[in-house]
Amino acid sequence: MRLSINLFMTLNGVSQAPGGPEEDTRGGFEDGGWLMSVFDEGCGQAVSRWFDQCGALLLGRRTYDIFASHWPQVTDPNDLVARLINTSQKYVVTSSALRDVWADSSTRLGDDFLDEIRRLKSVESQGELQVHGSIQLARTLHQAGLIDVYRFLVAPVTVGPGFGIFSEAGPSLKMHVRHGVVTQNGVFDVEMTPEPFGGRKTVGVEDGKEVVLEVEDPEA
Repeated sequence: MRLSINLFMTLNGVSQAPGGPEEDTRGGFEDGGWLMSVFDEGCGQAVSRWFDQCGALLLGRRTYDIFASHWPQVTDPNDLVARLINTSQKYVVTSSALRDVWADSSTRLGDDFLDEIRRLKSVESQGELQVHGSIQLARTLHQAGLIDVYRFLVAPVTVGPGFGIFSEAGPSLKMHVRHGVVTQNGVFDVEMTPEPFGGRKTVGVEDGKEVVLEVEDPEA
């Protein structure tokens, strides 16, 4: 089962509180709701495409609680995303008991959650194990080198300091872009898979002309 992270992000790398001012105010974040002013039909199509590939959800506790307070109220039979979120298996990284609302489709992952996630990744499945929101969890998975697919909707906005997946040190990776389009409102819809970081190059001068030169790998 492939592990994917699926995040909304600003130009300056913040994924905190895209949906509303009160969604996540940790750290004094005051710019919540930054996504909705640019969210358009292309963004909706991207999110639907993400969920079309979902086999199970992997969530941090805060995102799980946000989802559990909203999505069970969405009962429109034509809302395929709501139906998927409400019915899919959900794995939640938390140290405390879960709500009753999704008791039959939620499993708590405790202190050994990284080992449990590795076990889930080893299961043969066409559907993905998908992280949505859950910034701290996404960052931990990135740092552990466990992510197989990175998906972002990058909004053409900048905000004040906030949480993001790349706001702390992580592995050096080269990203292979599998999909990339710009929506009508200028949101960059991108899907990438990680590859080993290498093939570094630099600019030099030969025979009076600028040329691109290979850089020797220090580990070679």
